[in-house]
Amino acid sequence: MALRFDVLIIGSGLAGQSAALRLANTHRVALISKRALEDSASGWAQGGIAAVLDSQDSIEAHIRDTIVAGAFLNDPKATRFVIENGRHAIDWLIEQGVPFTRDQAGYHLTREGGHSARRVIHVADATGLAVQEVLTRKVRQHPNITVLERHIAIDLITGEKLGLADNRCYGTYALDRDSGEVITISAPHTLIATGGAGKVYLYTTNPDTSTGDGIAMAWRAGCAVANMEFIQFHPTCLYHPDAKSFLISEAVRGEGGLLLLPDGTRFMPEHDERAELAPRDVVARAIDFEMKKRGLDCVYLDISHKPADFLAEHFPNIMARCLELGIDITREPIPVVPAAHYTCGGIVTDLRARTSIAGLYAAGEATCSGLHGANRLASNSLLECLVFSEAAANDIRAQSAIEQPELPEWDASRVSDPDEEIVISHNWDELRRFMWGYVGIVRTTKRLQRAQHRIRLLSREIDEFYSNFRVSHDLIELRNLVTTADLIVRCALKRHESRGLHFSRDYPEMLPKARYTRLKKQSRRRS
Repeated sequence: MALRFDVLIIGSGLAGQSAALRLANTHRVALISKRALEDSASGWAQGGIAAVLDSQDSIEAHIRDTIVAGAFLNDPKATRFVIENGRHAIDWLIEQGVPFTRDQAGYHLTREGGHSARRVIHVADATGLAVQEVLTRKVRQHPNITVLERHIAIDLITGEKLGLADNRCYGTYALDRDSGEVITISAPHTLIATGGAGKVYLYTTNPDTSTGDGIAMAWRAGCAVANMEFIQFHPTCLYHPDAKSFLISEAVRGEGGLLLLPDGTRFMPEHDERAELAPRDVVARAIDFEMKKRGLDCVYLDISHKPADFLAEHFPNIMARCLELGIDITREPIPVVPAAHYTCGGIVTDLRARTSIAGLYAAGEATCSGLHGANRLASNSLLECLVFSEAAANDIRAQSAIEQPELPEWDASRVSDPDEEIVISHNWDELRRFMWGYVGIVRTTKRLQRAQHRIRLLSREIDEFYSNFRVSHDLIELRNLVTTADLIVRCALKRHESRGLHFSRDYPEMLPKARYTRLKKQSRRRS
């Protein structure tokens, strides 16, 4: 089956949905979601959206905080572009009906690690969910947006694959998870908004959808990627056998939460003068250090010194989830561990969200826009989604008509049904475990080389499986995760310093000049 649209958007988080809404009045838009439209990493974002909204704050201060957190690897033009458009992005969300939390002075602004001012606008402690609910309702109601739920993109269709002189992106092949049919989606403009790759690690705060799909597809198509070594580990993921990937928001520390050892001793002041308000990479490494030094399973985050009504107002979801697990945050500390949280590198894009392939755009966590540098400042992620999705929409609207070639149907005539699905789950488990052990918070060249060796072995197995058997959702995700893991390790091996989120025991010093780790595909593999 073949479908034709003006714009194809792969991914249904904040970047994808906001782009769809901005384009739908003038274009026929297809929006692909791997699961339900509501299921995305954006919906899991708790803290809020950073923007300069207070007269005591300034654009320059927000830029400075972003660059300091990013270990000076940020692109200055991209950083200024995003932050200068912050208020406009928030105003657009307010126009859509997002019910940001208010206080007597207006909208309540909180402060998070790495910020020099209160500038994080939020909806209690479930900002992403509230934004997603508002936009999802509008997306479902818009007559020009076709939502393809439970569809997963397999690969981009480019001019090179079609034997054309150019390498423009013309659409994608996508698997309908319910029917098992692979459909062809044709569009002169495609936006990748698939999020990050947290599921490449054993422990992550990300939903199951974060499997690096967009990054892997763009790489196979020939896009440049950069800075994949910078994986942000959130310092405070709830540690409990019945809690899966539940994040304890940065805002808990922003509002006075203290990190403690099991005996109640506070340890962050010994690691950084900013203590609990240090950037995430500093806090995550400090926790990792204390856990390994003392053989601990976790540390503790204590906010119980705050009034109970304050906690109920500011952290209702965290409070409720902890209570379900028998933890009363008004009386006792929360057990926490670091977990893979955010992919700071990705597909290289410009200020119009364009990739190195014509007709292909990218926005959000799947990208290396230049905003985050070597470490993302808290609550800059949703802001990036909003600003670059609008940039992509503006550029698409400015384009003249593109002649679309006829796209071939997916050829499944030479494949059969897989005989052992267990191979996929075993490979998935092996990948996530050695990535956690060898490519985690603290790295060495030897560990990275071990990971690279295992990735090569897995890649050969998966390529053979992909070549001979009918594609499935699990196989597509595993293939993308292995590709993404390979990019992470390759970038990490190329960086001979410690900067931001990348800490190497073999290269503990930071070099005087900040440089991107940029990868460009030399030859096209089968896809």
